[in-house]
Amino acid sequence: MIKTAEAYHVPVLLKESVDGLNIQPGGIYVDVTFGGGGHSREILSRLDATAHLYSFDQDEDAEKNLSSWDETSEENDKNSPSHPQNFTFVRSNFRYLKNWMRYYGVEQIDGLLADLGVSSHHFDDETRGFSFRFDAPLDMRMNKRAGKTAADIVNSYEEEALADVFYLYGELKNSRKIAATLVNARQQKPITTTQEFIQAVEPIFHREREKKDMAKLFQALRIEVNQEMQALKEMLMAAKEVLRPGGRLSVITYHSLEDRIVKNIMKTGNAEGKVKQDFYGRIESPFLLINNKVITPNSDEQEQNPRSRSAKLRIAEKK
Repeated sequence: MIKTAEAYHVPVLLKESVDGLNIQPGGIYVDVTFGGGGHSREILSRLDATAHLYSFDQDEDAEKNLSSWDETSEENDKNSPSHPQNFTFVRSNFRYLKNWMRYYGVEQIDGLLADLGVSSHHFDDETRGFSFRFDAPLDMRMNKRAGKTAADIVNSYEEEALADVFYLYGELKNSRKIAATLVNARQQKPITTTQEFIQAVEPIFHREREKKDMAKLFQALRIEVNQEMQALKEMLMAAKEVLRPGGRLSVITYHSLEDRIVKNIMKTGNAEGKVKQDFYGRIESPFLLINNKVITPNSDEQEQNPRSRSAKLRIAEKK
């Protein structure tokens, strides 16, 4: 059996999300969030030798988890449906889904799975700057090879732009005050670490809500750094094009911002949720909802994996 890097990331709603793909043994599937490889491993275990799985992740730490697959490759029968010969790892942001499918000569896929948000590994890595529990460089990039760091944003954005980030992505009502406080602090000296960032804004947070508001603030900054909402929209619109009729889309979300985008695209075909109706008043959408009500983890999973507590699974089928 292929080992999963469990210490990196425990897969959420594993059975439910993969079941939702309605896997055809000889099909072509995409896991756009490889992480520790848990969902990919489960998908591969259901495929035969004629099938293929493409798994995306832009983080080099995720790519390192492939070594655990290599360690067990000699133990696997080469005709085994879970052997990595049926697998291609794509180190890239999933927003480029369509380009990579074209590169590999894939015109249509049978299903796509996405486990959104940030892996537990990122929060637990003291060096990446994703968590306010540790003092680290204010980075937050999923892809450490490119893009602006969180420090770049905090020190260069205009006050109004910073306020917009904290309001839109963190839903913080005092976003303007936070932005003004940061601008004032950076005039004294650049803010380069998570601790310096916390020290700058801590005085304006109410103690009883400090942890919750700090989490929202870090979330907002992380989303801006990695352009998460834009990338999600682009990936889902690409999925709409590359999924074959009858192909499945299985998506796990963790906060209202990404869940709203997923729900809108599944229901209406666009991220804004603009409803288009045909002559008979029927909503025109490229998808058929498989579950009208979101699927959430049971109490046992929530107890064993705290990250799963806010998880919501939505499944749709391409018409």
